[in-house]
Amino acid sequence: MSRILLNDDTTGAIIVEGLAKRFGEVQAVSDLSFEVPEGELFGFLGPNGAGKTTTINMLTGLARPDAGSIRIAGIDCTGNPKAAQHRIGVVPDESNLYPELTGFDNLCFCAALYGIRKKERESRARELLETFGLAEAAKRKFGGYSKGMKRKLTIAAGIIHKPEILFLDEPTTGIDVASARQLRQLLSDLHRAGTTIFLTTHYIEEAERLCDRIAFVVSGHVVRIDTVEHLVQPIQEKHVVQIAYANSLNNIQGRLSESFPFLHFTIPEHGLIRVEADEPVRVGPIVRYLEDQGAEVKEARRIRLSLEDIFVQITGIEADAMKKEKEKAGGHP
Repeated sequence: MSRILLNDDTTGAIIVEGLAKRFGEVQAVSDLSFEVPEGELFGFLGPNGAGKTTTINMLTGLARPDAGSIRIAGIDCTGNPKAAQHRIGVVPDESNLYPELTGFDNLCFCAALYGIRKKERESRARELLETFGLAEAAKRKFGGYSKGMKRKLTIAAGIIHKPEILFLDEPTTGIDVASARQLRQLLSDLHRAGTTIFLTTHYIEEAERLCDRIAFVVSGHVVRIDTVEHLVQPIQEKHVVQIAYANSLNNIQGRLSESFPFLHFTIPEHGLIRVEADEPVRVGPIVRYLEDQGAEVKEARRIRLSLEDIFVQITGIEADAMKKEKEKAGGHP
């Protein structure tokens, strides 16, 4: 179990110990333990079915854990899942707002649930509509909003009461590129203002851009928790070249490895060769070797390793599997 503990002088906004949840024969979450300090933007990253939504449902009181303990904003929520409701904001993966109400009325209704007085909630609703670029759609029914507009209003509803901690489940899934970019900027602004944010996502690039720390989650287990800086450190000094070629070459990976024993070769897909080394890669000899073997080399370029490469190394889940999920969801990081 991978874990980073907080310093003694750091207050934990979220503290989870040994969390577990089973649905029938499926162990959705198993022995999760992690801590999120106040003001951190914490990413919970994994493929669909990894247990991300189940975890966030337990943390926000929508599901009871089978085992383990939860403390939110210093409040023990293990026996009373709703004990910290007034301290948190929740943005589910599917909107929970009312399609027949206008954007303005939806926000006012949500504010009323938190006991905010009429004058203040109307002022807060107008402020958020302006902040999220929805002022012109304030009097339109929510059901007529685009996906991106719906997502923004759902987030606005989640922070109408100015919560200390915000939980977001896949906030940019299924929306257009421009809306996703704007939402990421809004989350960054909330983070800078001191809001603690717990973000689930299967977009590796999104986690890398936004988060202070990231937990890699696979099959209900946390396999690694660390800062983005620490996660990418091992690959910063790696040198990678990608070579594209035409023609079919039998056992080209094995032959390259024999001819260039100090380099690491992989074949990510047909017609592509990936070369990794601790020192700068001399491309010329490899290209000449491939051409001598009958390959038509189309391109050779140096590439920068990313958090995606780390995710593949740690979890064993290929990047292609994550990309297929993105395409299925219709979202663009």
